[in-house]
Amino acid sequence: MARGRGVSESTAWLRRRPALVALVAQLGATLVVGVAIHLAAQWGGWRLSWLGAGLVQGLLAASLGQWLGLARWWWWLNLLFVPALLAASGAALPSWVFLAGFVLLLSLNWNSAGERVPLYLSGARCRAGLVELLARREADFRFVDLGCGPAGTLLYLARRFPAAQFVGVETAPLTFAIAWLRCLAQGNCRVRYQSLWRTDLSAFEVVYCFLSPAPMAALWGKARMQMAAGSWLVSNSFEVPGVPAERIVELHDWRRSRLLLWRMGGE
Repeated sequence: MARGRGVSESTAWLRRRPALVALVAQLGATLVVGVAIHLAAQWGGWRLSWLGAGLVQGLLAASLGQWLGLARWWWWLNLLFVPALLAASGAALPSWVFLAGFVLLLSLNWNSAGERVPLYLSGARCRAGLVELLARREADFRFVDLGCGPAGTLLYLARRFPAAQFVGVETAPLTFAIAWLRCLAQGNCRVRYQSLWRTDLSAFEVVYCFLSPAPMAALWGKARMQMAAGSWLVSNSFEVPGVPAERIVELHDWRRSRLLLWRMGGE
């Protein structure tokens, strides 16, 4: 039991650090491909172009990252990372291209540095679990997604519950812009450029978040001060330290995610 618990904790620790998992996938794939190319050259005289080797490495890194539990959107990053570096190394690219790439990544992951909240995307099973939970509320409930990302989950729920009102808050500039544009045509859904810490939680019956372990204790304190009795705080995967959830919904996905629900006034 102790060993199983240790393995589970190690897996959870890695899942909370996707950049580290991606680095492990990249290094592992590079080692395997490097050894394979060396052996092929020694034994068969067969050589692969640098770009071809990069593509093989990218495919292996992407597959390894998926096996280690990374979100699906990491697949493309792992696939293209080394081929892009190899292509760029052989091309006379202006320096502003690399600056633009840095700014693009920063604008998508602004929260990682300031709020210790990386970009996590809720999966299809999470959405199904949320639908099951929200069906228990009155039809005109008010829902906020703290750190809504590109608003995929927010839009999905808004379409499933047309009588309810949905709000997403996001502070990563490019992510916010994408979410805001996507929600323009959905009448019961809007997105604000706002920190979760400046969001008044008293305006909502359901508060949903998919953050990281770092802010959960502070968020719990904020929720207890602002949320009305009977309202719900729902967290994807991350617990409130020392406060058992009233209900846990296992999602049975490849990330071993779960929804944790706390009812205000019920702790």
